[in-house]
Amino acid sequence: MRAMILDSPRIPLRLVEWAQPVAGAGEILLQVEACGVCRTDLHLVDGELPYPLQPVIPGHEIVGRVAGLGEGVTGFALGQRVGVPWLGWTCGACDYCKSGQENLCDTARFTGYTRQGGYAEYTVADQRFCFPLPESAPAAELAPLLCAGLIGYRALRMAGDARRIGIYGFGAAAHILAQVLAQQQRPFYAFTRPGDEESQAFARQLGAAWAGNCTDDAPEALDAALIFAPSGELVPAALRQVRKGGTVVCAGIHMSDIPAFPYRIMWGERTIRSVANLTREDGTRFLQMVADKPVHTSVQVYPLEQANEALLALRQGKVQGAAVLVPG
Repeated sequence: MRAMILDSPRIPLRLVEWAQPVAGAGEILLQVEACGVCRTDLHLVDGELPYPLQPVIPGHEIVGRVAGLGEGVTGFALGQRVGVPWLGWTCGACDYCKSGQENLCDTARFTGYTRQGGYAEYTVADQRFCFPLPESAPAAELAPLLCAGLIGYRALRMAGDARRIGIYGFGAAAHILAQVLAQQQRPFYAFTRPGDEESQAFARQLGAAWAGNCTDDAPEALDAALIFAPSGELVPAALRQVRKGGTVVCAGIHMSDIPAFPYRIMWGERTIRSVANLTREDGTRFLQMVADKPVHTSVQVYPLEQANEALLALRQGKVQGAAVLVPG
């Protein structure tokens, strides 16, 4: 099969012929229909995530068709469409797993990082971490739901019952979450890199009550701020925008160092939280939510062999919505 592989950090991906994987016990073989290109993939390529498989096939927003069933697999059928997210395996036995915090499992494995991913024509996945997907939508439009959608959903959960929501970094996750907030009639405020008028216009198109630069002040105090951009300097900026008792949620897997800031901007029982991965319960709840009240994903589709071009467009902020790779 064809696959795009990362031999080592800080070099371009390489198109290779790779042995088609075989589903082991409890695993599903998938023929990949589409795989989203996530900012986490950039962190992997840039060497900001430690100890990846080498070489590794990136990609963790996978939509595929069941092409083979390993021993003991139940509940899935050949030809069925399923999705595979970032969290690809957990031990199921540690305190975190047993307490509903499997996203914190110390021995967890991650799709496209410590398990081979979806920048390929085929992949295998643990059946426990596969989600049935609908037939009605194009595969490319479903792919961003598997990470951008899920992480946005978990970040919003961390914000509790906050009404006025600030969103820092208006990319793949934000453009899905914006639609959820609009459905819930919660006003949201989009903060983008300075001068990014295109993203600000996109946010307004999706219902933003206000859109401006990340250095600007919101027109009113926020109940919560969700940070999707990997810039640590946004944490004190967001703290200055949330009211007393408000929450700042850092939703990325990697972020540059947070600079020192005066205690007074956190005082008043403001909270800083992080989002680590996701749980299967998140996946089930989110996918049911968007089945009941659909969202539209704006995607830019690239053929598999143009993965490097897709990553570059993402790095340069030229993707409105999400980039998606399609084999074949």
